[in-house]
Amino acid sequence: MTQITPEALPAELHKAADTAIRLLSKMDESSVTEPSELPGWTRGHVLAHLAGISQAMTRQLEYARRGETVELYDGGMDGRTKAINLAAGHSLAQHTESVTAAIGAAIDAFDALGPDDWQARIAYRDGTVFDGGLALWRELTIHASDLSVGFGPETWSRPFCEHLIGFLAARVPESYKFVLQPTGLPPRSIGTGGTSIAITGMLTDIAAWLAGREPSLGSLRATAAADGVDLPELLPWPAAQPGAR
Repeated sequence: MTQITPEALPAELHKAADTAIRLLSKMDESSVTEPSELPGWTRGHVLAHLAGISQAMTRQLEYARRGETVELYDGGMDGRTKAINLAAGHSLAQHTESVTAAIGAAIDAFDALGPDDWQARIAYRDGTVFDGGLALWRELTIHASDLSVGFGPETWSRPFCEHLIGFLAARVPESYKFVLQPTGLPPRSIGTGGTSIAITGMLTDIAAWLAGREPSLGSLRATAAADGVDLPELLPWPAAQPGAR
C-alpha cells in the first residue's frame, strides 16, 4: 500500500488542482445550474464549495505560520453553508474566477511550506498542516468527480484510492470487518468487528463506494461465508464537523 508523504503530496495536489480547473472549461453557462452527483446540490454548489474549502485551507496555513489556529470556516458550518448557497447561482465566469483564484492560492500556500512546516498545528481535525493537505487532496479529487463532467471515480489514482480507503475505514460499522479484494491487487482489511464481509471489485469502485459515490465500473460484489450478500450500510462520513460532505 502506498503511503503519501509530505514530500509527495504537493505533486498530488497540483494534479488534483489542474483537473478541477480543467473541468471548468468543459462546462457551459446552462450546466452550472444542472444537478451534480451530490443530492440537492447543483454544479454551482459544488464549485462554490471547491472555492470555499480552498480558501479555508489557505487560511489554516496562514494562521499556522504564526503559530496560531483558527476555525476552518469563517462563521463555522453555518458560515460555510451560507457562503455556498449565496455563491451557487453565480455565472460560469464568476465561478471560474473564484475557483481558479482560490485553488491557486491554496496550492501556492502548500508549495511555500518548508520541511518542518508540515507538522505545524491547525484547527482542522485538531491536526497538522499535512492533515490539511490530505483533506484538500480529497476535496479537490472527489468533488471534481461530483461535477459529473467526465471525471468519475474510475479516473482516481491508486495512491488516492489507497489513501481514501484508509481515511474512510472509520465508516465500517463496529460489528464488521471488511476484507477488501481489489482486482489485481493485494487484499486489505479495514474494521475490527467479528463479522467478515469480503468486498471484491476494481480499486476505484471500492473507494467510490466507501466515499458514498456511485461506483463507475459496476464491479463490486459482497460475500459473507462464501454467499453473496448486499453491500453493507456504512457509518456516516468521518466529518470534522457535523454536516460536512
